Amino acid sequence: MAALRRIARERGGWWHAYVCPAHGVELDHGDLLGGVFPEDGARCAHGCRVDTEAVRGAWLVLSHQAWARHLRVLAHRGERAEAVARLVEYADVYAGLATERHGEAQTWMLRGRLFHQALTDAIWAVNIGHAVNTLAAKDTEGLAAVLPLLDDLERAALDARDVLTGQGHLASNYTAWLNAAGVATSRAAAAVRGREWDGAGQWLEGAHGLYAHLRVAVAEDGWEWEGSTYYHGFVLRAALLALRSIDPAAIPSDVVGVLAGMTDVLAAIATDGGILPALHDGPYLRPPLALEWLELAALAEQLVPSEALDAVAVRARAELGEHDDGLDRELGGWFAGPPLPRRAAPGAVTVFPSAGYGVVRAAGIHALLDFGPHGGSHGHRDKLSLYLYGDTTPWQPDPGQVPYAHAEFRDLYTSTEAHPAFRVDGAEQAECTGALLASDTSSVSAEVTTAYEGVRAVRRVAAGDCYLVDLLTVTGREAHRVTAQLRPGTALDIQLQAAGPVRTTWYGDETLHGWHTHTAGVPVRPVTRPGPGPADDPQRVRTRVDFTAEAERVTFASVYQAASAGPAVSEVRLDGEELTVELADGSTARFRTEG
Repeated sequence: MAALRRIARERGGWWHAYVCPAHGVELDHGDLLGGVFPEDGARCAHGCRVDTEAVRGAWLVLSHQAWARHLRVLAHRGERAEAVARLVEYADVYAGLATERHGEAQTWMLRGRLFHQALTDAIWAVNIGHAVNTLAAKDTEGLAAVLPLLDDLERAALDARDVLTGQGHLASNYTAWLNAAGVATSRAAAAVRGREWDGAGQWLEGAHGLYAHLRVAVAEDGWEWEGSTYYHGFVLRAALLALRSIDPAAIPSDVVGVLAGMTDVLAAIATDGGILPALHDGPYLRPPLALEWLELAALAEQLVPSEALDAVAVRARAELGEHDDGLDRELGGWFAGPPLPRRAAPGAVTVFPSAGYGVVRAAGIHALLDFGPHGGSHGHRDKLSLYLYGDTTPWQPDPGQVPYAHAEFRDLYTSTEAHPAFRVDGAEQAECTGALLASDTSSVSAEVTTAYEGVRAVRRVAAGDCYLVDLLTVTGREAHRVTAQLRPGTALDIQLQAAGPVRTTWYGDETLHGWHTHTAGVPVRPVTRPGPGPADDPQRVRTRVDFTAEAERVTFASVYQAASAGPAVSEVRLDGEELTVELADGSTARFRTEG
């Protein structure tokens, strides 16, 4: 017998509260379309059952959003009777909330009506609008009852946008989704009324419309201003959803450039196997996030096609598994004209000066150097972190972030301690910005001078013929305790040798070998300890490694080689400011430190 499906009639809360207070993991969602909070509480993967008002409110968010997505899918499949009936039911629910805003939202939020946040209302409204649009394209019968809901949602989006822009927040990611909600609901209402849509001036072209938002929210290097993979994709997805039925040729050329640049960002940071690093404050792994990446990749393929995003889509569908609800399948023909030319594949080195990332690809290793602005509320204290990936293996990833309501684990994952960065005297880095020193076709160098008072750190990452070189130099006005940190996302072995470099082996779908040495004459203590792994499960233990020296100046040198690459590295040594790497075939290369 099929499970009973019903729409919950209560307001949703804040989804970030859907987290186990003991273990920091997002709770199991249960049957979101059943409309009833799980009996005996929401399950935690470690055996807990959690039942609080905040968790119940968070579950309602997930349920309402799942229903909105489901209605889009029903409309696409042609299951008209069920879709219309549920939309009419939601119109009744929304009308029953009158016009009052959510009374229990946090003070920093722009409050919604069905949810804590106006942002969450907007995301829900986008799916509702597109469900109605799809139905109305074939037949408007029964949809007149949904018009009050559509009109109210458009008005709520406009009111919220007016508040935001009145506060000077045109660049906010809220604005992207409020515009997308305005487009979707007003276009749907026009279709139900049998009229031409006349909302482009309000929602796309106006002073506070989508195009104006994108012009101020995205930097010249293509990154959304927050410098976060998640929020970058969040804004791009809102924009692509808003452009339904728009001919790409009709979009202003500068806005087309912004959208193409945003797509290029994701292509450059994605591994060949489709991993999108969770840079600066996004979930590490989460089925709803995989669904978002799948939807974004499907839309981008029709507007600014990219082979790299094709790989992201394949990986996202694999991560979804049984959670895949087919939402991306309805997107064929989303735009009214042919796509733009296919985007070129990223090169061996890509630098994003505004966001402060350098990407280096080297024989099976995908490396990212983080040196940019802190990122406001979405930043981490992680300057000069070095993230290492294989095609499908997160050897040393950005660990991501837990749901925000877990303050203790959220603090942990913003810390210097949690990242493959450097520390001085055991202290946290200050919130700061590094600077790009140099880049060429095979390397990137960056520095930071304000993470610790009186200390300058420089990191150079370079691609060799079949390996990657990492040179981290830290200099102070006096001797400090300086630590270079390895933070694996996979199992790792470490072996000290009687002479020569420390060896590491990193496991996963692919294997990585590491050689680690340092300035001659400076004693370095390598210490391993268990620590939390990436943020999807803080209880999962990974072996952390700290290389610590007492010195005024010290260079930590590492060479990494994927097991699939060759010839094998046979010797690594640091002589003064020069690192020598020898291979088993007798070839030799030398790399200078920076600074």
